Amino acid sequence: MSTSNIPIILLAAGQSTRMGGRDKLLEVVDGMPLLRRQALMALAAKAGPVFVTLPPWPHPRYDTIDDLKVTIVPVPDAAEGVNTSIRRGVAALPPDTTAAMVLLADLPDLTTADLVTCLAAVDFGSSMSIWRGATQDGKPGHPIIFTARHFAALTDLRGDSGGRDIVAAAQAQTHLIPLPGKHARRDLDTPEAWETWRRENPNR
Repeated sequence: MSTSNIPIILLAAGQSTRMGGRDKLLEVVDGMPLLRRQALMALAAKAGPVFVTLPPWPHPRYDTIDDLKVTIVPVPDAAEGVNTSIRRGVAALPPDTTAAMVLLADLPDLTTADLVTCLAAVDFGSSMSIWRGATQDGKPGHPIIFTARHFAALTDLRGDSGGRDIVAAAQAQTHLIPLPGKHARRDLDTPEAWETWRRENPNR
């Protein structure tokens, strides 16, 4: 399977519970809502189809991407945690999918180039079954590309672990891919984190 046929699952069904009533995925980054930026980034990577998990309709997030060529995956039980989004996203994949990228939507430093770097590292002929973005100094983060051998476990996830147990169990088959700076790990979950990020990125 070519890496140009690896679907991307953009996890965007979270409730922004730590944002004090604001929606982190509707915060403006690079002149547009963060969710739209991330969806465009995923599409620009020119991998496989892009699936976006979202809370049940109606929700303002739908309006930000309704003109994009993505497949929306509603997550009616999103309140259970991120594992619900992973579970439903993986279940929505075409039946012949042999690998998929799982991507958090709240990482504003990630770029299309980062996604392409991760996709280019995939080697189906190796003993690896997970390829994972990391910080420049080697701390694991996102995106994460799983081969199909992990799909059954991913569709059985419960709670809010984000698949940590699956990744931990496959540590020997996981290849870390260093990305610039903290691109792979810097998520913005609170107003304070957003304020700090905006001070550091005044042009974005």
